Amino acid sequence: MKQLFFFLLTVFLFNNVNAQTPKSYSSADILQQMKKLQVFGSVLYIAAHPDDENTRLLAYLANEKKYRTGYLSLTRGDGGQNLIGNEQGIDLGLIRTQELLAARRVDGAEQFFSRAYDFGYSKNPEEAMRIWGHDKILADVVWVIRKFRPDVIITRFPTTGEGGHGHHTASAILAGEAFDAAADTTKFPEQFKEGVTTWKAKRLLWNTFNFGTTNTTRDDQFKIDCGVYNPILGKSYGEIAAESRSQHKSQGFGVPAQRGAAYEYFATIKGDKPVNDLMDGVDVTSGRIGFKNNSTKNEYDSTVKKILQQYDASEPALSVSPLRQLAMILSTNTYSSTEAGIKLADIQKLITACRGLFIEAVAEKQLNAIGDSMKITVNIANRSKTGDIIDINIATYNFGKYEIKAGEFRSIPLTIKLDDQRSLSQPYWLNYPLAGGAFRVDQQDNIGRPELSNMNALFHVEMAFGVGSILQPVQYKYTDPVKGEIYQPVQIINPVFVNTSAPLLLFSNNKKNELKDFSYTLQSNVDINGAATFSNNFGRKQTIIFDSVVNYKKGDKQVVNITLNGDSFPNNSITFLGGDFATKQLKEHQYFSLHKISYDHIPDIFYNYYDQAKIVKLDLKTSGSRAGYIAGAGDKIPEALQQMGYTVTILAEKDLNPSYLKQFDVIVTGVRAYNIHSWLNNGYAALMEYVNEGGVLFVQYNTNNSIGPVKAKIAPYPFNISRNRITDETAKVDFLLPDHPALNFPNKITQSDFDNWIQERSTYHAEAADKHYQKILSMKDPGEAAQDGSLIITDYGKGRFVYSGLVFFRELPAGVPGAYRLFANLIANKR
Repeated sequence: MKQLFFFLLTVFLFNNVNAQTPKSYSSADILQQMKKLQVFGSVLYIAAHPDDENTRLLAYLANEKKYRTGYLSLTRGDGGQNLIGNEQGIDLGLIRTQELLAARRVDGAEQFFSRAYDFGYSKNPEEAMRIWGHDKILADVVWVIRKFRPDVIITRFPTTGEGGHGHHTASAILAGEAFDAAADTTKFPEQFKEGVTTWKAKRLLWNTFNFGTTNTTRDDQFKIDCGVYNPILGKSYGEIAAESRSQHKSQGFGVPAQRGAAYEYFATIKGDKPVNDLMDGVDVTSGRIGFKNNSTKNEYDSTVKKILQQYDASEPALSVSPLRQLAMILSTNTYSSTEAGIKLADIQKLITACRGLFIEAVAEKQLNAIGDSMKITVNIANRSKTGDIIDINIATYNFGKYEIKAGEFRSIPLTIKLDDQRSLSQPYWLNYPLAGGAFRVDQQDNIGRPELSNMNALFHVEMAFGVGSILQPVQYKYTDPVKGEIYQPVQIINPVFVNTSAPLLLFSNNKKNELKDFSYTLQSNVDINGAATFSNNFGRKQTIIFDSVVNYKKGDKQVVNITLNGDSFPNNSITFLGGDFATKQLKEHQYFSLHKISYDHIPDIFYNYYDQAKIVKLDLKTSGSRAGYIAGAGDKIPEALQQMGYTVTILAEKDLNPSYLKQFDVIVTGVRAYNIHSWLNNGYAALMEYVNEGGVLFVQYNTNNSIGPVKAKIAPYPFNISRNRITDETAKVDFLLPDHPALNFPNKITQSDFDNWIQERSTYHAEAADKHYQKILSMKDPGEAAQDGSLIITDYGKGRFVYSGLVFFRELPAGVPGAYRLFANLIANKR
C-alpha cells in the first residue's frame, strides 16, 4: 500500500502566509534552497524599529551561511515620521510592518514583532520600558526565542546608550535579559503550556557600528566580511541589502548598492566569544535533527549530497524523487523536533518548485461581506510529466478532489458562504483599542507574528509518491492596464458601514448658536430588507434617528444629515459623536467603518474602526480667513485650518508669484516641505516679497541631514536646523517673552494650553539663529538643559516669518485645544 506522508508548512513554525504576488522559483533559486538542506544553524537579530536591522548581515546569514535567520523588531514603528503620506501612529505602524515584510522577502530572513507600541522618540530606556511594560515585552522576547530557538542572538545596539534612541537601548537590555530568561524554567512558565520549552542560545553578540561620528568597532572584535558575491543569486550581499533597505520608503531609506568587501564587527555580551566562526561550538549539521540512529543521519547527508551533485538546472523535476526520499527519511526516522519540521516544510516547497506546480485561490472581489457569498477561483497549472489529484480546502469548506493531468491548466470556480460566525478581517494586534504602551493580544501563539492571513486555502496534493500539503492565502487578483497583474489581500467586511462626515469638529465658546452640518453615511454591503434602527450616540446619550423598514440593495448608500449647534456642548469640552445601526435580519454586529491604506510598494492595508467625530468646544479666536498651504511629506493641517474657519487653497509651484499670493492672510508649509520640493528655491523671492508686503509665512519643521537635506532657502534671515527635540509631552513650557503677540493675540496663552499634548512637544529645533529672530518658548526633557529653538519668529517688512518645531502636525488632528489656540496666534494676521 502506498505510504502517504505530509509536509505541513505550519509545523513548529511562525507561519506567515502573506498576500503578495506568488513567488516563482528559477533553477538558481531552487539550487540555493537545496543547499540550505545541509545547514541547521539559526540566528535571531533584535532591535527596536523597522529599519534598525542590518540588512547586509541578515542577507549574508540567510543566503551565504544559509542559517535560518530572523529579525525581531520590538515595535512596528508607529511613532516615526512619514515621508510618503500623512499617516501617523497605528496607520504608520501598519505601513512599516508591510515594508519590513517586503524587506524580508528580499533578504530571505523571517520577521517578528513584540506587542510594544512605538510611542515616539525616547531619550532613555527606563522611559521606554516603563511605558511598554517591562515584564510584558520581556515575556514577548522570551517567547520568540523559545519558539524560534536561535543558536546565536545579535543585538543592533548596546546597553550603554551609544544607539541614541531610548528604544534602541531598551531593545539591547531586554535581549540580554531574555537570553537568560528563555533558559530559566521559572521565567514565564505559562508559555510552556503553548508547546515551547526552555532554550539556551550559545552566545549573545552586539553588532557594533560606525555611524557618523560614533565608531564602536574595534580591531580586537570578531569580524565577518559580509560583502561577498553569491554567484547563484547573481548579487553581492551589499546589493541585496540595498534592495532590502530601500523597502523602507516611508522613512526615506532608499540607498545605493554596495559592492566589495564590507566587514561587520561583533562584541560578545554573553556566552563564549566566537574565534573562527559565528557558530563556534554549535552543531550546524544534521546531527541535531534527532535521528533515531547514526546510520539514518548518514543516509540523510548522503541523500542531500546526491541531490546537489545530480541537480539539473534545465530539468529540476529530476530532483523530485530524491527529495521525496529525503522527506521519507525525516518523517519516519526522526524523533519529533523543530529542526525536522522545518526541513520537511522546506522540502515540500522544493518539490512543488521542482515540479513547476502553480496553484492559487483568487477571489472575484477584494471586499467580501459577512452574510454574503464569496466567489473564488482555484487556478492550477500542472507543468510536470505526471498527473496530480488535489484536494481543495478553503476556510471551513472541503470541495473534494480534482484530477489534474500532466501539462493541464484548469480553473475551478467555487463559492463559499460567509456566515455570521466568521470573524472580520483585522490586524490581530488591533482587535482591542490601544491602552498604554503595548497592544493587547490574547492568543499567545499570535505574539511575534507579523500578521495573519485573512483567509487560507489548503491543498493536499496526491502525487505519484505521496501527499504534500500546500497552504496559501486566498487573494484578490486583477489586471491593471499599466501595472499588469496585481495581487491584493482579500478582506472580510461588515454587512454595513457607518461613516461620519468629519473626524473633528471645532466649536467656539465665543459664538452663540453656531451651527455646523454633520452627516452619517450608511453603506449596505448585503441586501437588507426589514426593520432597522439607526441611533446617534452623543457622548453618553443615545437618540434614535430612524426606526423603520428599510430596503437596501448591496452597495446602496444612505446619507443621514443632522445639524449640530455649538450651544449643545459645554464650554471647554470634548465630546464624541458616533452612530449605531441595528437590524434583526443580521446577527448583532458593531458596524464599524473600514479604513484603507494604499501604496504601490506594499499590499493594500485595511482595518475596522468605530468611526466617530471628536467635537471640541474651546475658547478660540482667529485673525484671518484665507490660508495658502504648500504640501510637504504629509500632514492634516489643511483640515485643521478649515475647522478653524479658514478657506484653504493648496499651492503649487506655479502659484508662487507675488500677485497671486497677496490674497492670503497666511501661508503654511507642510512638514518637510523644504526637504522634498527643490522648486521652493525658485519661489523663495516670491514668498519673501509676500511676507514683506504683510503676509505671514508659517514653516513647520524640516530636517537637515543625509536623509532629509534642505533643498531650498527658507527664511529671510539665516538659522540652522538641529536634531534637538523635546520628547516629554508633559514638559513644562516657560514663556521667554510673555508679552509677545504670539502668546497674547488673539488668544491669551497660559500654561494650561500645553495640557494634554500627545507623544512629544517639538522636534528639529532652530539653532544658531540670526539676531533678528525672537525665541518665544523654552522647555526641557528630564535631566537635560533647557532648549529655546522650538519656536522662532521675526518681523520682515510688514509681515512675519515663523519657524516652528512644535508638533502641530500631531496635536491639531488629535484635537488638542491649547495647540489650536497657540497655532491661531502664530498664523494670525491683523491686516
